[in-house]
Amino acid sequence: MGKFIGRVEALALALGAPGLFLVAFLDSSVLSLPEIADLLVVWMVTRHKSRLVLYAASATIGSIAGCLLLYFLGKKGGHALVRSRFDTATVERSLGAFRRFGIMAVLIPSLLPPPAPFKIFVLLAGLAEISATRFTIAIAIGRGARYFIEGLLAVRYGERAIAFMHDNAATASLIAVGILLAGLAAYLLWSNSGGGKQPINRV
Repeated sequence: MGKFIGRVEALALALGAPGLFLVAFLDSSVLSLPEIADLLVVWMVTRHKSRLVLYAASATIGSIAGCLLLYFLGKKGGHALVRSRFDTATVERSLGAFRRFGIMAVLIPSLLPPPAPFKIFVLLAGLAEISATRFTIAIAIGRGARYFIEGLLAVRYGERAIAFMHDNAATASLIAVGILLAGLAAYLLWSNSGGGKQPINRV
């Protein structure tokens, strides 16, 4: 597996932005390549700072494409796969959370660094029948923020950004999740208080 990952990295570096797309796609769908896309974003931006947007966008779009593949697999036939790995009660609780919190149940995990689990949330999003549009928006926000922040760190710190990410990734992710949870709580309070209801015009 180590040789295969090395070849994937070499191919991605040779291809540039399309290589980043490929790595992010594979990592978000059929393979597990933890941190490879993140490290490649930092490495490539360090060498070509003017291409920050291109590299971060390529990784984001690749991740979206890979997640959509897994999402549709979950939607079409994921029940057997998920239930073969988790007990029924766990699956039902997870699906209940997805139906209640919607895209937030995907957005938060998409921000977390490895080795935090993520693919199971993508599969569950398909099982819970979250709309493909809302799902795509959640992945775009989560992974887009992650890759663009990494690109900015690469511009600021160069290769030292990798060490900075390792030392501070958990803290930064917790802060981001805390902000999202606060926003979710505010939204739920606003909705429950009737703030989200549109007035009815009576004729």
